Amino acid sequence: MKDVKVAIVGSGGIANIYAIALKTISAVDIVACASPTEEHIASFASRFDIPRRFTEYRKMLEMDAIDLVVIGTPNHLHAQITVEAASAGKHVVCVKPLCMNLFEADEMIEACRRANVRLMYGENICFEPKYVKLKEICDSGALGDVFLLKQSSKHGGPPTEWFWDLSKSGGWATMDLGCHALQFFRWICKNEEPESIFAEMANCVHAREQRGDDESIIIVNFRNGLRAITETSWAKKGGFEDKAEAYGTKGVSYAYMPMGMTLDTYSEIGYQKKHYVSENVPPGWTYATYEEEWHYGFPQMFRHFTDCILNDTDPVVTGEDGRKVMEMMLAAYESANKGCKVYFPFEKEVEKPIDLWLHNK
Repeated sequence: MKDVKVAIVGSGGIANIYAIALKTISAVDIVACASPTEEHIASFASRFDIPRRFTEYRKMLEMDAIDLVVIGTPNHLHAQITVEAASAGKHVVCVKPLCMNLFEADEMIEACRRANVRLMYGENICFEPKYVKLKEICDSGALGDVFLLKQSSKHGGPPTEWFWDLSKSGGWATMDLGCHALQFFRWICKNEEPESIFAEMANCVHAREQRGDDESIIIVNFRNGLRAITETSWAKKGGFEDKAEAYGTKGVSYAYMPMGMTLDTYSEIGYQKKHYVSENVPPGWTYATYEEEWHYGFPQMFRHFTDCILNDTDPVVTGEDGRKVMEMMLAAYESANKGCKVYFPFEKEVEKPIDLWLHNK
């Protein structure tokens, strides 16, 4: 069986996590990487022993020896890189969120369809072992009929500056973390169509020149009667929180991600956490994590995507899933602005999702 030749676009936090995950897969050979700053891409290539590096990704796409392009860049670049990679005949894995709006989503999906390559949506939540077990429990009928799902992801804000720039991110907490929850709900309920969405958003802590949503609460009603609630936050002090709950007519199951993957640790000076959510960990008692990439499903996700390419099978999460999540996020921002439920299907032309919330504010 031949190796899948992989090229990575990006050299920041998520690109590093992707490279670590890809390096665990024997059927993968990372052959090239690209990022616009020479110092950054040189360091990245050296760290992961990648033979060729580029400051212009279009030059990299000219390489014949690339099967799969993995995109780990700011959100506003996802669509153009995907379209150009597809045009060059490469399969694509795109980090979440898929893009900035539905026009871009449709453009990405159509470009990959035309080129007969796969567009795989890099949503690791569908591969996190604890959440995979939660889905298995739900699917088995052990909880009876599941009528309520909850999921929340919260931290104090991202360490990378581009996230705060709304022209590059398209939104704050909802775009960054809400996309996880919305795909989690769809995955658990077997891609049931949403009926309506209601959201409230606020700027609670981060009073920057651009004031985005650093706190949001979203309620989704699905057509089968299931309800789902998510709270996402860039305003939470005290470290990263990631959990899910499933309530059924015959039982309940809780999946708290940090529990069972931490070391109770006391330090008088604190320490730097450098993996999935990088942050300075304060002095005192903390919960130190290990093997975060595995616990958060990244090696499993790329092993699955690699198998899809080698065996010509359909991935668990696709560009179409990313588009549906984008539609739901757009509707959430619209709901937060209007103060009422928004019903699906929801189609609205907008440059970036947060414009719908900030309109007339």
